[in-house]
Parts: sequence; structure tokens; C-alpha cells
Amino acid sequence: MPIAVVRAETFYLPPPDQPAHAWALMPAAERVFRWVELRQQRRLVPPEGFVLGHRLYAQINHNRWLADCPCGSAQVVSPADARMACTECGAGWFALVFPDDPGAVEAELADLLPHERNWWNPADESAWNRPPDNEPDPLGDLRAEPATADEEEDW
Repeated sequence: MPIAVVRAETFYLPPPDQPAHAWALMPAAERVFRWVELRQQRRLVPPEGFVLGHRLYAQINHNRWLADCPCGSAQVVSPADARMACTECGAGWFALVFPDDPGAVEAELADLLPHERNWWNPADESAWNRPPDNEPDPLGDLRAEPATADEEEDW
């Protein structure tokens, strides 16, 4: 049986002293608030409004759907509820951008080991794994052909 990509509804689960279905009616994006309350023993109230003019890109990072908050925090998210509110900074709800077919992206990564399953939205200009289109690749020179024996003698 293949290992599924982790989503908010399978990550943020009720504690063992509650039935497994206790949070079944809670939207996936809101489960993080209850989960953090229980684990950090601090009262959290989900925000009421959206942060307008901002959208965050969902990514797969080590087999988990994640979104990064502008404050530097991150959390597990779900294509079933394409929003995220940070439990750290409390900025409000952010709209999330998922691929048109999240299942196809997950299937594309299925043959990799879970820790190797990573995917970034091609439109995400803040993805750390590549330079912006208008800047040179900082590793370009390091990717050049290895030096030959003749070139090494010049050192």
C-alpha cells in the first residue's frame, strides 16, 4: 500500500482520549487551531477575515502539503480547504493556490521515498530551490565541467 501525501485532515487529529471522528465536521484549515491549543496549552481563536491582496502557494515538502506564512511559520494544509491562518502571527486567513489537480501531483511523486517527495508550484517566485528568472544561477559556475588533468597542472 503506497504512503499517501499528508494533508491537514490526516495530520491534525484529535488526541487519543477522543474518538477518531471527533473533529470530522471541523474544516481542515481550522483543525490546526484546536491541535495547537491542545499541545501548547494556549487559547487560540481563528481569525474572521482574509488578508486581501495576498495569496500563498501550497507546496509538497517531504511528503506533506505545506504553506509558508510571510512571518516565517508554516503549517500543513489541504487542497480540500484552500486557506491558511497562522497560529503564530495571527495575520488572518490567506487564500492558498494549489495545482489544478493535486492528486496528479501526488501521483507523480508516489514512486519516490517520502522524504524525497517535494514539489513547488511553477508560478511561486519565492520557491527557495531556484533563482528568479531575471537573475543568474548562483551555482552556474559550480555546475561546469570538471577540470581536466592539464588544467589542474596550472594550479
